[in-house]
Amino acid sequence: MSQNQSLAAALIPQAGESQALFELIELLFFAYRDFVGDPDRLLETYGFGRAHHRVIHFVDRNPGLTIAELLDILKITKQSLNRVLKELISKHYVESRSGIEDRRQRHLHLTARGKHLANSLAALQMERITRAIAEVGSNDAIAARRFLQAMIDPSGRSDVDRMLSSKGSA
Repeated sequence: MSQNQSLAAALIPQAGESQALFELIELLFFAYRDFVGDPDRLLETYGFGRAHHRVIHFVDRNPGLTIAELLDILKITKQSLNRVLKELISKHYVESRSGIEDRRQRHLHLTARGKHLANSLAALQMERITRAIAEVGSNDAIAARRFLQAMIDPSGRSDVDRMLSSKGSA
């Protein structure tokens, strides 16, 4: 049996055995904790949190995104977004522009200050991902990507795939 086959056998629980799945759940928690921990420490110096990071990230990756589109991506309430967005706008990290075709629509863009913060946050996460890929190798990184895509709710996968492919990432 190859190393990959033994690993797969260890990760796939037999009937009634849930330990391997609990281990995967915990690995996801710990990986996420560390993945967001680096940016969290930087955000703290700005008085921002993870909600600010998510807004900055998606506005950076999708300039001109409407508030409705951002709400759809984040799956949060308008009230939750409003507090964070107001703060980012008032501190000049994000700007809201009227739509060209529909002046009632608000399109979000990062300011130069917001772009700098977005780049700093992304650099921290890219460094962690690059280290992990160097450690596991590209084949395992491709498998991890497929695994993460499979973790997305099937009803939302096509939206995520479309968003990623529009940036040349899928």
